[in-house]
Amino acid sequence: MDTNERQYPSSRYAWYMVIVLTVAYILSFVDRYILGLLIEPIKADLGLSDTQIGYLLGLAFSLFYATMGLPLGYLADRKRRTVLVAAGIAVWSIATAASGLAKNFWHMFAARMAVGAGEATLSPCTMSMISDSFPREKRGRPIAFYTAALSLGAGIASLVSAGVLTWAKSVPEIQVPMIGAVAPWQFTFIVVGLPGILVALLMLTIREPKRQVTAGSTVKPEFSHMLRHVWQRKNVYLSFVAFICLMTIIAYSQGWNAPMFKRTWGWEAEKYAVVNAIILLAVGPVSVNVAGWMNDKLYAAGRKDAPLFIMIVGALIMVPTGIIAPLMPTPEIAMGIYAINTVGIAMTSATGVTGLMNITPGEIRGQTVALYYMVISLAGLLLGPGTVGWLSDNVFGNDQLNLAVAAVPALFGIPVLLLIGYARRAYLAEVRLQEDAGNA
Repeated sequence: MDTNERQYPSSRYAWYMVIVLTVAYILSFVDRYILGLLIEPIKADLGLSDTQIGYLLGLAFSLFYATMGLPLGYLADRKRRTVLVAAGIAVWSIATAASGLAKNFWHMFAARMAVGAGEATLSPCTMSMISDSFPREKRGRPIAFYTAALSLGAGIASLVSAGVLTWAKSVPEIQVPMIGAVAPWQFTFIVVGLPGILVALLMLTIREPKRQVTAGSTVKPEFSHMLRHVWQRKNVYLSFVAFICLMTIIAYSQGWNAPMFKRTWGWEAEKYAVVNAIILLAVGPVSVNVAGWMNDKLYAAGRKDAPLFIMIVGALIMVPTGIIAPLMPTPEIAMGIYAINTVGIAMTSATGVTGLMNITPGEIRGQTVALYYMVISLAGLLLGPGTVGWLSDNVFGNDQLNLAVAAVPALFGIPVLLLIGYARRAYLAEVRLQEDAGNA
């Protein structure tokens, strides 16, 4: 079916939908990121070990987030996506607030599992809704705008946590109505969680976009058909997603940056959080949106591999900068290089889903995006932080954490960069097949 024959909503209303979804994504990332910056007071109050904190950061969130994504992606291809997203926002918001009421490890573990389950609804439904609201040649900017929330959420979380870490030194407890006395870290969870309820209600006001089903397509919105479609094209999907997995591995490995800056250069966590927030807020959203603009311009100019091309440029930036930043003599120089690294990470993340949508039939986009997020989330959370910790304990020593952080982009980045030529050829061939089939 020709793009002009499809029934898309007005541009103004489509962008209103994107803005609401982006606000939800910002809140989701704040709720996800906040735990990592409140580790020390949580450990002290609940008596947790580093191993237990590791379970909360990785296992409790990522495995449930990933496994729930597939059935939710299946529902996204069948049910009303606006209701699914609203329900997910409500679940993760309440669970985040409940994290502030945790009395022990298992309370916190259950709350973080619920956060992961709720957040699993968002991206599969969002990408499907955006694809049904914008024609192919105009999807880059709304997807990039949505993706920019990653940097905004991380930056806001850093600023909030920096304030809490400083405040915790002078305020022993806070009184909350109907709850009683709570510690600053508990109050933070409650404060960042509850606003999500309002966004969930706002989401219910969004009209469900009309699904853009391909005329004459033999692809069915069944889980088995999605897996068969991806498996039959495993070479193109695997070579494509390798660049996104590299991005998540590098990004999540930088969760060790706060202790690395402390051990290597003597920066306190509060100082690192503030400087990191400034970089994320100043560089991340601009880089993501510029990448989305570049994608649409290049695609309109006839470059069918525009999303992958931008991802490759991002990888060529983030790998070398990720290696050399931890090796710098001063924290200021390291932070400057990490600012450049953020540009590379933002470019890769901005066009990943855009590129995926261009090689995936509309009937199975929700499920395919869910599988995509499962793979990149598991790769990033299990290989990034885990590799740094193992190298620190077994290879470099805890006092040389910077070497472990620098090793990750080298170990995972160099093999992926060797795939550039093959990935481009496979991707272009699949784009042509999808265009010939009319899967716009």
